[in-house]
Amino acid sequence: MKKFLMCSALAAFVLGSQAAAAAEFYVVRDATTKKCTVVESKPTTTTTTVVGDTVYKTKTEAESGIKTTKVCTEH
Repeated sequence: MKKFLMCSALAAFVLGSQAAAAAEFYVVRDATTKKCTVVESKPTTTTTTVVGDTVYKTKTEAESGIKTTKVCTEH
């Protein structure tokens, strides 16, 4: 029974760690409005493009990235 509980706890920890590690945020720019926003997945459409090549680990980092990215602050 102890082995089962230990395995379950380990599996939950590993899965939780992978979910946290999988979080990715991108700064994207709308082609029409020229406005930058933060999204959680890489865009697959042509209406928005990823600004730069940085993949952020948190939304807060990405929002800070907008403030320091020239193309996002020009307009």
